[in-house]
Amino acid sequence: MWRGVAGLVKPTRRPGSLETLIRLLPEGIGVVPLLLNVRQGSHTEFSSAIPFYEKHVAELAEQGMDVIHPGGTPPFMLQGYKGEDTLIRAWEKKYKTPIFTSGQNHVNAMRALGIKKFIGASYSALQNKIVIDYMTQAGFKVVSMEPIDVPFNEAQNISPETLYAHIKRLFRAHKGADGIYIQGGAWHTESIVETLEQDLQVPVVHANIAPAWEIMMRLRVNAPRSGFGRLLRELPKKV
Repeated sequence: MWRGVAGLVKPTRRPGSLETLIRLLPEGIGVVPLLLNVRQGSHTEFSSAIPFYEKHVAELAEQGMDVIHPGGTPPFMLQGYKGEDTLIRAWEKKYKTPIFTSGQNHVNAMRALGIKKFIGASYSALQNKIVIDYMTQAGFKVVSMEPIDVPFNEAQNISPETLYAHIKRLFRAHKGADGIYIQGGAWHTESIVETLEQDLQVPVVHANIAPAWEIMMRLRVNAPRSGFGRLLRELPKKV
């Protein structure tokens, strides 16, 4: 892979987000995925996952990845914004490889797009609380964030139209947001990002689109992609 190789650690074994990322990345970037097996989306699963992530990170580093992305927001967000940063810096030093989590990726994407106050959506009350706490620690104002609360193993069944209506309702009801945050890798809802940006006139950070942007930034690849919102169309620099 002549433009670089990214190692991924995915929290679940459900299809969707991995395929989306591969489709969004340009030719020449390789992807090596390893999978955990989170099934219930419980606090216990999330809080006990870090050692399993590290095992896979070590394996990917040994294989010579150019960058490693351990995905899944809750396990790392539970460390707190500063605690997560301390953990990842220690892993980077130990494994001598650049590493970024989903939480760090979403923060980087929002800052690159100039978002300071956002409307958000998740797919469980537990994840919603974890995300609000983390993003507040990161310096963002959460104007409103509400889940479309479904069983963890059904989150991938939420339709783009349902999510669009949910976000638009929040945006109309709560004034002052300068961006939208669609959290969680189970969504198959990338198709609404461009429509939301056109209709609501604010940038959108989507959990399945943002990693493609950051992988390109870290590998120094400039390959804009239209149809998925400002982040991939403009490729703004990390702040």
